[in-house]
Amino acid sequence: MYVYIIRCFDGKYYTGVTNNFDKRVSEHNAGLNPRCYTYNRRPVLLVFAQEFSTPMEAIMAEKQIKGWRREKKEALINEDFDLLVELAKTKKK
Repeated sequence: MYVYIIRCFDGKYYTGVTNNFDKRVSEHNAGLNPRCYTYNRRPVLLVFAQEFSTPMEAIMAEKQIKGWRREKKEALINEDFDLLVELAKTKKK
């Protein structure tokens, strides 16, 4: 199971969970669901994916990342783990 982050056309990030991120990103870009967050923000680009051993681990990570502010997500995307640690020390999520 994977947690993935896509960057939308408008620069916003979307975080999700899937067992096939290539297929899921294609679905986002195809605009299959008009009620989906990414529907009016296409095209989208995969910028991060991480595999987890169990679906529960992936879901927990997704929920955590969804609560982060933009700077923390970008530190994760850029694999800047030192910055990620620093940002985690601040009071903001």
